[in-house]
Amino acid sequence: MTEEVKRNYLEINSLQDLIEGNTPSEDYSLSLIDPISFQLNKFFYKNIGKKHKWVDRLTWSEEKWIKYVSSKNVNSYVLKHRGDLVGFFELIFHPENNETEIAYFGILEEYQNKKLGSFLLSEAIKKSFVNNTKRVWVHTCSLDHKNALNNYISRGMKIFKTEILNI
Repeated sequence: MTEEVKRNYLEINSLQDLIEGNTPSEDYSLSLIDPISFQLNKFFYKNIGKKHKWVDRLTWSEEKWIKYVSSKNVNSYVLKHRGDLVGFFELIFHPENNETEIAYFGILEEYQNKKLGSFLLSEAIKKSFVNNTKRVWVHTCSLDHKNALNNYISRGMKIFKTEILNI
């Protein structure tokens, strides 16, 4: 059985175009995953992605995960609430194009619908505009959380490409 999926690619070309979401209480903290931990990336990928059909990395070996998170062009951040895991995002820097891709972004189900996505995305965009970055981009699809596309647009991102996929 095939399913039609709409994928949107969005971009923001200046930090001045960012429309920030509200900052949550001081009980929340955001930090770079340092030292790197492929287990943490894998945990978020599997737990957030299971409802949204994130499948491309499910077959990755430990070596492939380690190589990915060890890349100097990949940074992963984790959002916590009083030490409990809440959400994450992965940034891939493409210095040859002066751009950053928000590769994965999400919040664990028990923390969804608490306005944390707008804060986390704002932080992802701010952390993306480093080292002469001229463009930050992401893609989302109709399988992602129902508020995903609206969150990207509400933060100031603009759709630059749309495609229909049959999976």
